[in-house]
Amino acid sequence: QVQLVESGGGLVQPGGSLRLSCTASRNIFRTMGWYRQAPGKQRELVATITSGGSTTYADSVKGRFTVSRDNAENTVSLQMNSLKPEDTAVYYCYANRVGGAYWGQGTQVTVSS
Repeated sequence: QVQLVESGGGLVQPGGSLRLSCTASRNIFRTMGWYRQAPGKQRELVATITSGGSTTYADSVKGRFTVSRDNAENTVSLQMNSLKPEDTAVYYCYANRVGGAYWGQGTQVTVSS
């Protein structure tokens, strides 16, 4: 069974930075990345990266967030800079491959002064 384990969430002031990491228990995933869900809102895409390195970002995070992955280690990371209060959400690691899509348990990111 595939498991995705996230780490790195927390509380940060506006303008600060956080780095999220996710390790998958099995490989190989076609796409890995991050989604988020704020209270009262639907889950939305933040950033994804394919096994070949192609990336996709939500318009709201372009230029501030960077997604990366290490195929050998089955990890995907999200470097978040210039954080804003509207980035506050539960962030979920995501991975898919032929046959299924998988989610982590979520990690809380709170941006507040």
